[in-house]
Amino acid sequence: MFQSFDSVSDPAQAGPRLEKLRARMAEAGLDALLVPRSDEHQGEYVPASAERLAWLTGFTGSAGSALILRDRAVLFVDGRYTLQAREQTDPALFEIESLVDNPPRKWMKANLSKGARVGFDPWLHTIGEIRRLRAALEKTGAEVVPLEQNLIDAVWDDRPAPPAGPVRIHPLAYAGETAADKLSRLSRKIEEECIDHTVLTDPASLAWAFNIRGSDVPHTPLALGFAVLSASAGPRLFLDPEKLSDETRAYLNELAQLHTPSDLDGVLAELAKDGGRIGLDDGQAAERLRLVVEEAGGTVVSLSDPAALPRATKNATELEGARAAHLRDGVALARFLAWIDAQTPESLDEIAVVRHLEACRREVGGEFQMPLRDISFDTISGAGPDGAVIHYRVTEKSNRRLAPGELLLVDSGAQFDDGTTDVTRTMALGRPSAEMQHRFTLVLKGMIAISMLRFPPGTRGADIDAFARLALWKAGLDYGHGTGHGVGSYLSVHEGPQRIAKTGTEKLRTGMILSNEPGYYREGHYGIRIENLIAVTAPEPIPGGEIDMHGFETLTLVPIDRRLIDPALLTAEERDWLNAYHQRAFDEIAPLSDDATRTWLRAATAPV
Repeated sequence: MFQSFDSVSDPAQAGPRLEKLRARMAEAGLDALLVPRSDEHQGEYVPASAERLAWLTGFTGSAGSALILRDRAVLFVDGRYTLQAREQTDPALFEIESLVDNPPRKWMKANLSKGARVGFDPWLHTIGEIRRLRAALEKTGAEVVPLEQNLIDAVWDDRPAPPAGPVRIHPLAYAGETAADKLSRLSRKIEEECIDHTVLTDPASLAWAFNIRGSDVPHTPLALGFAVLSASAGPRLFLDPEKLSDETRAYLNELAQLHTPSDLDGVLAELAKDGGRIGLDDGQAAERLRLVVEEAGGTVVSLSDPAALPRATKNATELEGARAAHLRDGVALARFLAWIDAQTPESLDEIAVVRHLEACRREVGGEFQMPLRDISFDTISGAGPDGAVIHYRVTEKSNRRLAPGELLLVDSGAQFDDGTTDVTRTMALGRPSAEMQHRFTLVLKGMIAISMLRFPPGTRGADIDAFARLALWKAGLDYGHGTGHGVGSYLSVHEGPQRIAKTGTEKLRTGMILSNEPGYYREGHYGIRIENLIAVTAPEPIPGGEIDMHGFETLTLVPIDRRLIDPALLTAEERDWLNAYHQRAFDEIAPLSDDATRTWLRAATAPV
C-alpha cells in the first residue's frame, strides 16, 4: 500500500515546540522567524526530514508558511487549505492568514516595528522571495537575517534522516531522447544566454535531463540533488553516492562529473571567482546559492531553469506513453467505479475506497505487464462534507463512513514508467438532490468548455481560465483553486511552468500536458470536481479561418456520473461532446475489461 492513513498532524505538540523554538530565537537575537513549507529544492513534495512546517504547526498541506514572533504566530495558506489549516492547528497558538491576499512580506510590512530582526534559512527561500521581502521591510526599518543553522532542526530531536532512495535509469523507450542530447541542448541554451554556468536546483529537471528517476520524496520519482551545467565544460552532478548502484554510477559517469551534494558550495564558489557569470532561477534557486556566488566574486544572472520548458513540452514518445498510461488507468478506474456502484454506501468508508482503488491499479498494471510504480499523490477520498475540503487527506482519525444521498469525491493518480495520471470523479451515493445536479452540471459545462476550446499560439493559461468558470459565475458561484496544473512524464503530477489559472502567465505550447478540473464546494455539505488530463495539440487550420489554432486532446478515459447531470442545462454542442467522449471511453476501455465491468460501462456511457 503506497498511501499511509496515519495522522501526522498533532496540534497538541505545537505549544511545547514553539516554546523551544522561541528560546532559540531569543539566543539568536531574533524578533521573528520564517518557517516555510519547502526544502533546498523549493519543490511541492519534500522528504520527511524537511517537513518542518508540519512538525511545528500540525498543518500538513503542500503549500504554506509560518511566521513565528515572540508573542504570536501566524500560518499563511492559500484557498485550497483554509479549512484544513483550521482543523489541523491550535487556534489559541496560530492565526490563519491568506498566503495570496496577505502573504508574509505584506503582513510583516504592516505589523513589524523598526529594528525588528527576521531570521530565515537561506536554503529554504528563493532568491526572488527574499528580494521581495527585503524590499517590503526596508520601508519599516526591519532587517532580514540569513541564518547559518536552521533553528527548527536545532530543536527537532527525532528528526528523520535525509532520504537515500536508489536512483534508476529511465529507459530511452519512455524518455524519447538520450540524456546526452538533452544536455547538449541545455549547454547551447546557456551559451546563447551569454553566461558561464547555471545550477539546476529542481530535481525534476535533473530527472529529465539525465534520464533518471529516484524515490526520495513521496509519490514523485525524484532523486534529490543538484547539477551545474556549463557553456563550455561538461556537466557536474551532485548526488548522494549511496543512492547509486554500480550500473547507475557507470551510466552517470559517462554524462557528468559526479560529486556529493556537500561539494556544491565549494564548486560553485570556484566557478564564480574572478567574475564568473552564474545563471540562477529567481523563482527556484535558493538564496543560499546567490550568497555563495556573490561572496566568491561572481555575478548572478537571472535565468529561468533551462530544462523547464523542454521538460514541459512532451515529445512524441512521451505523449504516446501518456496515452497508454491513461488507457490502463481508464481500465482500472472503470473496474473501481463498477465496484463502488455494486456496494451499499454504508458498507464502505473513505479508507476502504482508497485501498480498493489502489488495488485496481495494481491489478491492471500487472495484467498489462506495466507495474504501478506508485500513486502520484495521496488519494483524496472525500465523502459528504469531507469532499468540500479541497485537498482532504483521509486518516484513521478522520475516516468517514459513506452514506446514501451524499456525494463521494475521489481525486487520484498513478505513476507508471510511461506516464503520470491524475483524475477526479464525483459520484452520487444513491439519489442526488436537485441542487447537487445543478452544481455538478455547471462544473461539467466548464470542463467541457476547456476541452472544446481552440486558441491561437501565444495564449496563456490565464487567458482561458475564465472559460471554465463562466457557467458558475453566471449562477453566482466559483471555486477557490486554479483550473489546471501541468503534469510530468513519469514525474511530478504538478509540473510547471504551464497552468490554467488566473496566475497562469506561461504560453501554452504543443505537447504540454495539463489538468482540466473546475469544481464547486459547499462547506459542510459536499464537494464537486471533475478532472481530465489534456494535451495541447499543434496549431491546425479551421475551415474558413485565418489563424491556425491549438486545441486540446483529452487523455483521460473515465466515465462521468450521468446521474448527476441535468441534461436541460447542456447545450447541443456540450451534449454532443459528452456523448462522443463516453462513446470513445467505451470503445477503448470495454475490450480490455472483464464482463462485469463491461456491462457497467455500457450503462455508464449511454448517451445523455
